[in-house]
Formats: sequence, structure tokens, C-alpha cells
Amino acid sequence: MTPQQFFLILRARWLVLLVTFALVVGATATWSLLSPRQYTATASVVLDVKSPDPVSGMMLAGLMAPGYMATQVDIIKSDRVARRVVRSLRMDSSAAVQAQWAEDTGGRGNLVDWLSERIKLPLEVKPSRESNVINIEYVGNDPQFAAAVANAFAQAYVDVNVELRTEPARQYAGFFDEQTRAARERLEKAQAALSDYQQRHGITSVDERLDFETAKLNETSSQLTAIQASTTDSQSKRLRNDGASLAEVMQSPLINGLKADIARQEARLNEASINLGANHPQFQRMQTELNALREQLSAETTKITGSINTTYEVNRQREGQLRAALEAQKARVLEINQQRDQINVLRREIESAQRLFDTLSGRASQSTLESQTNQTNISVLNPATPPGKPSGPRTRLHVALAMFLGGLLGVMLAMALEFLQRRVRSADDLALFGELPLLGQVSSARRMMRAPRLAKGGA
Repeated sequence: MTPQQFFLILRARWLVLLVTFALVVGATATWSLLSPRQYTATASVVLDVKSPDPVSGMMLAGLMAPGYMATQVDIIKSDRVARRVVRSLRMDSSAAVQAQWAEDTGGRGNLVDWLSERIKLPLEVKPSRESNVINIEYVGNDPQFAAAVANAFAQAYVDVNVELRTEPARQYAGFFDEQTRAARERLEKAQAALSDYQQRHGITSVDERLDFETAKLNETSSQLTAIQASTTDSQSKRLRNDGASLAEVMQSPLINGLKADIARQEARLNEASINLGANHPQFQRMQTELNALREQLSAETTKITGSINTTYEVNRQREGQLRAALEAQKARVLEINQQRDQINVLRREIESAQRLFDTLSGRASQSTLESQTNQTNISVLNPATPPGKPSGPRTRLHVALAMFLGGLLGVMLAMALEFLQRRVRSADDLALFGELPLLGQVSSARRMMRAPRLAKGGA
């Protein structure tokens, strides 16, 4: 279809086009004028995503997530927030609302749920693109009611946000309280086990006892080494055949005195043998004294060598005693080492239980504090005020749209009628009926009648 054919059809069907246009525009204008006025109230809330958590002091990574704002929008539109709005405005206590609910639902279901679904219909939540501000818009017939509902949604959103943070904290607090009690019982059992072990073995300080017993072991070992050396020396002395050459004999003052007396007596005896002779009584007396001195020297030497044997026997006995004492002391030190190892195991168990108890106690305290907080990162930026001018219906916009749609509908209706009753309106339309020869073209009757009128007027 050519543009000429299109305009010819519109000129021929102008009445249909005009009637359709007038009906659509008139109906839209009438509806806009008769519709009740609507008022839009807007409350703004701001989300602080950069401040740290007031309890833990840590930045929450979830606040910086790309879907955080979308999540907050969904929370505002949630049934939980809507039910809180219904309860805060006491809409469920209205007799008219209850009657309407009974009429619509027949008394089935919950009144608050029914109201929350209806009150969400005029709600619109618009987050800002480049900021952390969310605008809560509510449309109503009463400006006061619209502002009240918008503010109620903003406050309910803040309250629900606090609840969403405190409810998990309460659950965590209960869980950590139970775990803390279990950790405390474990710590008390570990401490009781250590105390029982110390009381059973009479231990006050393992380290001090170990130091004392180790020093005693070292002292016993030193005594044993010394007595072994003395025993070896005594054994070597007692095995010698010549007792006179022993150091004890040679260093004895009595032995040395007797030897000196014997030497003097021998000198006197030699002098007497020359001067008096061997049969002289004085010589014999001196010989008797010399023999007595020699016997005394031999007896003293025998006493000293006998004391060496006695020392050897005593040293051997003492060595046996020290060996037994050393073995007993070694066993005692090993026993104390085992006790210390066991006590260290019990102490490590106490330390582990203490660390677990401290960690759980800290988490329980933090969770309890978080469950009691009423702080949130959301604040009401601009509360809604009753609008002075209605936001709808937008008559001018509706009429403009109606004019466009009415014209389009009129064109479509004219074209539909034309195709239902197809007519030849130009020479180009003959192509639709096949290759028919064009013999001539008759102008419009109005144009033919206009020409004689013009001629008469000129005459």
C-alpha cells in the first residue's frame, strides 16, 4: 500500500477515525476527572555500609556485596515488615477493616496477613543508583494516611533489620552458653584430676622435688666414686708383701720414733760390744731392750697393715651400701620423672581446656551483647510528610496517551473496515483486481460542482 492509498482510505473513513478518537479521549478524560485524588508520600532511609560493627568493631564484608541493596529492597517489601506496619498502625483493630476482610475472605485465613498483602500493593521502593539511600513511596487517597504508612514502613524496616541481626545472635548466644558450660565442666574435671594425682602421690612441687632428688643422686654418685677409689687403693696396699714400705707405715710418727730408738739402741749396742763384750750383763740388757723395740715396731707395723685391711673391708661394705642407695635414688628420680610427665600431661589438658573455655566464654559474651543491642546501620534520613498536591491521577499525561492511542485505534479500525469492504479509490487500486485497462478517470463530484459555482460568481 502506497502512502497515497493510505491517506485516501483515511479521508474516506474520517468519520470512523474521528468517533474512535473522541470516544477514547473522552473516556480517558472522564475517568481521570472522576477518579479519586491520590497522594504519594516518600520516606528516605540511608544505609551506612562503611562504619564498623558497634560490638565487634570489625567491618562486615556482606555490607559491601553487590546484592546488598537489592536484599534491603526485598526486606522492605517482605511480609514481615508489612505485618509490623499493620500492627504498628493498629489497622487490624478497625471494625470496618474486619468487616471488609470477612466479606472478601469469608473469615478464612489471618486478618494481619490479608492486610499485609493489600497494604503492599501501593508500595514502591526505589534505591538510589549512586548512593546508599532508599526511597520508600506509598500512594494513598489520604495524604495523612500515605505519610503515616510510609513512615511506618521505614520504621518497621529499621526494627526488622535489628531483629535480623539480634535473632541469630540470640541463637549463637544460647549455643555458646551450652558449649561454655561443657568447657567449664571439662576444665574443672582436668583440674580435679591434677589435684587428685598430686594428693595421691604427695606432690607439692615436682620441679623442686626433682631438683632435690637429682642433687642427692649426684651426691651419692660422687660418694660412690670416692669410696670405689679408696677401696681400690686399700686393695692394692693389702696385696703388697712388704708392709714396712707402705705410706701409712712410713709416715707414722710412732713407727718413725721406734725406728729412731732402734737405731740409737743398735749404736749403743755396737759400742757396748766393743767396750764390754757380748757376755757382759749390761750388753745383754741393751740387747733385750733392742729386741723389745723391734717387737714393738713389728707390732705397730702389723697394726697399721691390719687397719688397711679393716679399711678395705669397711670400704667394700660402704661401696655396696652406696651402690644400693644409688640404684634406689635412680629409681626415685625415674619415678619423679614419670610423675612430672603425667603432671605435665594433666597440665596441658588443663591449659587446653582453659583456652577453649576462654574462647567460648568470649564468644558467648559477644553474642549475648549482640543479641541485646538495638543499634543498626540504617537510619531514617527524611521522614515522610503529608503531600500538599496530589500525585494522581495525572490527567494531562493520560489525555496525551489517550490521544495517541485513540488516533492509533481509529486508524486501525478504519483500515479494518476498508479491508472488509474493499473499494477502488485510485488508479493504483486497480492492480489489486488484475491487469485491467484504465479508460479514464472521473474527478470528485464536489470538485465538478465547485467549478460552475466559481464561474457564476465570476460572471
